[in-house]
Amino acid sequence: MNKKIATLLLALSVSLPATYASASDLLKVGYVNTQRIFRDAPAAVKAAKKIEQEFSKRDQELQRVAKQLQSMQENLEKNALTLSEADRRNKEKELNELSRDFQRKQREFREDLNLRQNEENAAIIDKANRAIKQIAEAEKFDLILQDVVWVSPRLDVTDKVIKALSESKDAK
Repeated sequence: MNKKIATLLLALSVSLPATYASASDLLKVGYVNTQRIFRDAPAAVKAAKKIEQEFSKRDQELQRVAKQLQSMQENLEKNALTLSEADRRNKEKELNELSRDFQRKQREFREDLNLRQNEENAAIIDKANRAIKQIAEAEKFDLILQDVVWVSPRLDVTDKVIKALSESKDAK
């Protein structure tokens, strides 16, 4: 009984590479570079401009406060010896309060910015996934991969996805 199983396993192991090779010749594989979609797709460019516009006012305000902090710090250092102890402490306290407020606003800005970027990226990925599925069905792909270590350029279908996104009514 064990000889029969061993013979069967040997026969299967010898025939598997040939079967696999013929099946892999029929397998149509593609690759999509997600980073290029985020960088080059019209929807991604539009989203980046939209976010930049939404956050530019807050960013300018943060830059203004940063300059104010720097000016206050330089002024305090320059005049520390000529100020009375009470005036120096008041200026240090004012500087520390402004610094804490600045750091809080900066943290909130980063959190809000990241949240908006994640929202926009999710919408872009959703559109890209729909485009990838349409391309895969139309061109009879068996498998389309994202985020790989290395891929042959002949498998890259990113340009087709970006073109599909460009042509979609959502991108305009």
